[in-house]
Amino acid sequence: MSGATVGAALRAGAKALVAAGIEGGARDVRLLMASVLGLEPGRMTLHLNDDLPAAAAASFEAFVQRRAAREPVSHLIGRRAFFGRDFAVSADVLDPRPETEALVLAALERPFERVLDLGTGSGCILLTLLAERGSARGLGADLSAAALAMAQRNAAALGVAERCGFVCSDWFGAIEGRYDLIVSNPPYIAQAEMGTLAPELSHEPALALTDGADGLAAYRIICARAPAYLAKGGALIVEIGPTQGAEVSAMMRAAGLRDVHIRPDLDGRARVVLGCQPA
Repeated sequence: MSGATVGAALRAGAKALVAAGIEGGARDVRLLMASVLGLEPGRMTLHLNDDLPAAAAASFEAFVQRRAAREPVSHLIGRRAFFGRDFAVSADVLDPRPETEALVLAALERPFERVLDLGTGSGCILLTLLAERGSARGLGADLSAAALAMAQRNAAALGVAERCGFVCSDWFGAIEGRYDLIVSNPPYIAQAEMGTLAPELSHEPALALTDGADGLAAYRIICARAPAYLAKGGALIVEIGPTQGAEVSAMMRAAGLRDVHIRPDLDGRARVVLGCQPA
């Protein structure tokens, strides 16, 4: 692609990704090229006829080859958009996904000042809630030190670092106090389903994807123990796989939570279960 224009390199890159069987290749190469050139993706059309410098061409070619090998675009450019903000990501954390925004929307319907995010990963849920609710404070817990470092980096970038803390914890293992809101997007893919997932997911941490069992192990712990950490009238809100709503709802009710209900994502699939601590 060296010596070509930006537009010609984009066309060649898109063709290579289509040949590799990747849907949305044209979108992917625009994001990759924007990252290489330091441009906003939406301004790419203004530069299609520009000559592509040799160094930029080499970087773009390397990106295309890695994307053709199913490495996620977010890992290549180091960020992923979520709820209108950019989050730094890497292979150490689960990529923020649009369906998780359903959990954020459900949380923002409620009053809260103290938030606990279990399995915080990149911090996208906790930090979005703090950015949207300027008086709130929060704690993010994760077993992965690398994930906690990424969450701290994102907290600083979003200007909410002074209102949140992070702790290495196996769910509630190192947690103290009570919270108005407990949120979590735990690993909910059953081990038996892992082999059916898109190849891109092999680049994300398995610990954040599966419990190594039936996909419900984390919910059993979270639902059973959450009431001891919820303030009166507080809520537990978790993301689920689309088929897990009834089972997770039953766990919340068994733990004594009330007003338990399921929320859909933007595609209409069951995605969030919410239960409330009695007032």
